[in-house]
Amino acid sequence: MTFGILSFGAYIPRLRLQRKAIAEAHGWFNSALKGQGKGERAIANWDEDPVTMAVEAGRDCLAGTGSPSLESLTFASTTFPFLDRLNAGVVAEALALGQDLATADAGQTQRAATSALIAALRGGPLSLVIAAEKRPVKAASPLEMTAGDGAAAILVGEGKPVARLLASATRSADFVDHYRTPESEYDYQWEERWIRDAGYMPLVPPVIKACLAKAGLGPEAVTRFCMPAVLAKVANSVAKAAGIADAAVADNLHAVCGETGAAHPLVMLVAALEEAKPGDRIMVVGFGQGADVLLFEVTEAITTLGPRLGVKGHLARRREETNYAKFLAFNDTVELERGMRAEADKQTALSALWRNRHTVTAFVGGKCSTCGTLQFPKTRVCVNPNCTAIDTQEPEPFAAKIGKINSYTADRLTYSPDPPACYGMIQFDEGGRWMMDFTDVDEKDLAVGHPMRMMFRVKDIDSQRGFRRYFWKAAPAAQTDVSGRA
Repeated sequence: MTFGILSFGAYIPRLRLQRKAIAEAHGWFNSALKGQGKGERAIANWDEDPVTMAVEAGRDCLAGTGSPSLESLTFASTTFPFLDRLNAGVVAEALALGQDLATADAGQTQRAATSALIAALRGGPLSLVIAAEKRPVKAASPLEMTAGDGAAAILVGEGKPVARLLASATRSADFVDHYRTPESEYDYQWEERWIRDAGYMPLVPPVIKACLAKAGLGPEAVTRFCMPAVLAKVANSVAKAAGIADAAVADNLHAVCGETGAAHPLVMLVAALEEAKPGDRIMVVGFGQGADVLLFEVTEAITTLGPRLGVKGHLARRREETNYAKFLAFNDTVELERGMRAEADKQTALSALWRNRHTVTAFVGGKCSTCGTLQFPKTRVCVNPNCTAIDTQEPEPFAAKIGKINSYTADRLTYSPDPPACYGMIQFDEGGRWMMDFTDVDEKDLAVGHPMRMMFRVKDIDSQRGFRRYFWKAAPAAQTDVSGRA
């Protein structure tokens, strides 16, 4: 048995905001934005946040692995929705991983994910490392152009790894290229050339050389060099300074996704693994108050890894968005008049949430042990009229099940942050039905019989108390939802 990366997954939101739309809106004020108006960036829907994206990346990573007995889950982000609630605990509950595992949040730096991955790879329990980011950005800022929303997940443990760690190195340095405090909503960015000349160039190449020295390899051994960097050609300059070939520098996905903050080193690692061949050596760099460098060697197991969406599949699952005003509204950058129907008190009863956590967060229903009928939610009495047995319900996960639209409504009277509110009855293929909200769906594509899959989303947000409630919604199950390796 060998220790290393056993599986990987990712999640990129469906919506892609065209940078041209941002440049057209703010070019009158900041003419420099016009030169950055190429390509698109991934933007989260109104009901997505780092927790929901982490859940989807985790599901993608665990697909085809059976039910691994995880002992540890670490969730890395600098934009957690909760400051004093274990965000990793919500993710673990939604993934139905059980309660006998260690959970932890890692944050406060852009290299939170790579540091968490290094810790997991030191050997020990079967661990899942997930990173997700949804960074708030000021309108007309350069970060609004370059950032993107997304998540990635890496499963680490003993077995037949698709990649094993050859070496890692770390350097800590309180180099402040940007920062955000509890009192500030947005990052404060420093001057770009100074970040390049005083940050990346002096700090990263020595850590790369230290990592290569530990592995006993030269820079020519690196097949793919993954280093997130918004500044043009910085990754190429760092690679050159470390002696790594320019051809090895990986695409940073800027044109099709944007930089996903702390998650981006893992997003780039997943993208590299999707294209990798046995024997390839992938180097990953995390930069932020120092640098982390990890060097992996891909194994033969990469050829037998089961299908998953990953980065490639999620990038293919896209919908072009040219309405910049929608992006501003989704992120509360502008204050909309939402009308009286939006004024309902959305207080969540925390006691009820706890009692129903398996139903609400993990989406677990029931299966009658007498007749085999599936139902959601789980109740004491079987819904089969020919059975009606009492207390025969066994837990039955519904999150991975595919259903079909039995009936639907596109409601423009009910309040929705993205009208119309679409919902309907979902009939699950294996049995059971549930009236539920739809997400990532276009009104014109609604049709009876359309296959739908379940996705973990924000149900609503209590703006008075700052609490957000999660539940599962139905989204179109397109053919791109099942993709194999290239």
